[in-house]
Amino acid sequence: MSIKLSNIVKRLEEAYPPDLAEEWDRVGLIVGRPSSPIDKVLVAVDPVDTILTEAIERRAQLIVTHHPLYLRGTSFVAATDPKGSLVHRLIENGIALFNAHTNADSAAGGVADCLAQAVGLEDTRPLIPHTENTGSGRIGRLAVPMPLRDFANKVAQSLPSCPAGILVGGELDASVSTVAVSGGSGDSFLTDARRAGADVYICADLRHHPASEHLAGGRPYLICATHWASEWPWVPRCARMLQESFPKQLEVEISRICTDPWEMRISPENENR
Repeated sequence: MSIKLSNIVKRLEEAYPPDLAEEWDRVGLIVGRPSSPIDKVLVAVDPVDTILTEAIERRAQLIVTHHPLYLRGTSFVAATDPKGSLVHRLIENGIALFNAHTNADSAAGGVADCLAQAVGLEDTRPLIPHTENTGSGRIGRLAVPMPLRDFANKVAQSLPSCPAGILVGGELDASVSTVAVSGGSGDSFLTDARRAGADVYICADLRHHPASEHLAGGRPYLICATHWASEWPWVPRCARMLQESFPKQLEVEISRICTDPWEMRISPENENR
């Protein structure tokens, strides 16, 4: 059995409404014919070559990713560059591509909710609300306060493993209870996390100067995961939603391939250097 791509797109847009996306974002169907029959879907974070190869090997006809393929306009899709080559391979193999980006970040049950749940937060609410249940980031509390060092270890065990690991900034023995999270790059929400009274803020891609200047002002302390790891908890949630929506027509699989760009982290032998 199979189902039309248009029906899957409709369900995805119900779960992750396009009007929740930021104005600069590009979300929705990237490649594919709406009338195409689909019986297998692969859900991943990034639309990159390794994920497409995995989809081909698994015989999926649709890839659902968090990130868009093209965030800015393009005039060429020649197979002479990586993204153009990806478009060609998608079409040649009859595979459609759909993405839900900042709309999935903000939606109830989306990326922010999944990250909050993964690290054990309770009584969560949007950090920057659009409505009661939607908005950017999430803030909640731990069931039991714990030292930052212990909570950071919990976060490291709760997120998928990747070579870069996580970074921790702040007083490692200080007790933390209120936690803010944002999947992906999080510099822009540092002030919001402090204003909301968070003891610690989890996000990704923190830059040196914003992080250093923020920590000089005290809490929230910082836990910096990688971009892929902080957003991956959404992948199984999205897959489960699709499987439950079309239990007889679809087989939905998740990609566990780490698509962070880093292959290895090397610590110097002389740690005092």
